[in-house]
Amino acid sequence: MSQAAPVTEHALLEVIPGREAEFEAAFEKARPIVSQSDGFGSLRLLRCLEQPSRYLLLIEWRSLEAHTVGFRGSPLYERWRELLHHFYDPFPTVIHFETVTEVAG
Repeated sequence: MSQAAPVTEHALLEVIPGREAEFEAAFEKARPIVSQSDGFGSLRLLRCLEQPSRYLLLIEWRSLEAHTVGFRGSPLYERWRELLHHFYDPFPTVIHFETVTEVAG
């Protein structure tokens, strides 16, 4: 993969049951933090219909390094972590994808 290829960060967030509303309020505070990071493209937070304490976070980055080095190595990430990481059990695994094909309707 080229370093300049757009990358989608995928994190399945298991929020402690009963803390969903608190998590969503904290996420609204955290959302502008990540968007200030160099290489940020877009963000989507989706909530699972069958398991309402499960969320899917999708963030588009300019490159893998924009996320893993740029954002995670910045003071912005420290604030993000303070606001959100205490809601997860277990802690999410974050993986990255590159687009192979896309169709919009």
